[in-house]
Amino acid sequence: MGFLHYSGLKINSTLSSILLATTLAGVISISAAALLSYALLSKMVERMVSLSVGILLSTSLLHALPEAFESGANMHALFATLLAGLLGFFLLEKFAILRHSHHYEGDGHGHEHGHDAHEAGKAGWMILVGDGLHNFTDGILIAAAFLADPKLGLITALAIIAHEIPQEIGDFIVLLNAGFSKMRAYMYNLICSLMAVVGGLVGYYTLGNGMEAIPYVLVLASSGFIYIAVSDLMPQMQRRATLRESVPQFILIAIGVVLVVVLTHRFHVH
Repeated sequence: MGFLHYSGLKINSTLSSILLATTLAGVISISAAALLSYALLSKMVERMVSLSVGILLSTSLLHALPEAFESGANMHALFATLLAGLLGFFLLEKFAILRHSHHYEGDGHGHEHGHDAHEAGKAGWMILVGDGLHNFTDGILIAAAFLADPKLGLITALAIIAHEIPQEIGDFIVLLNAGFSKMRAYMYNLICSLMAVVGGLVGYYTLGNGMEAIPYVLVLASSGFIYIAVSDLMPQMQRRATLRESVPQFILIAIGVVLVVVLTHRFHVH
């Protein structure tokens, strides 16, 4: 850890680089995702929920969770964290800001037009919680990379931007489906991106001491993405189970998975 021997000026310069990289990583990825979501998907939000499911599940199951379990952390503790996260998000939905019924338009209960979007949309708050945790982890990773080697820090920041864009598209789809306005969805995602800056500060000041927590934060964030996909988004898709609608759903899920897989392997820096 040769960076410990740098002068105070050099360390301050490193901190500035970390803060700049974490800020830009969040702003660039979210802005790019917003442009793509609004330009291409805003008229197809309901159908694009399928794309979001593919992105969220593949980000968690093919990227974040493997990284956590390959870290050398205690496997039983990681599984316990995953279980606690799933149950925690269930309780959050059950008793707090995400409480909603499972009725929907066309179920015979005479719901007004727009009821589906209102009900499904409560999931938007949970996606923001999971996204904030994920961004916090990204910030720690960027800080660790810069402390090891500024060039590695830059590459890591670019890789995280590439990883985040498809995930953020998925988040925007969920929020638009939730009934959030375009500006509101953008602003909330932008606020969540500031967690990367917080993570960068934590990573810088704790140096290597706080790195042991990263696998657990990754698992906790993944539990939120898995829960929202399986508990809130997939049930919406199941309500439209005709072959004409099921085929596009499956194709869009596959596209979401391929997006994450390709970008993960193309920009992997470990």
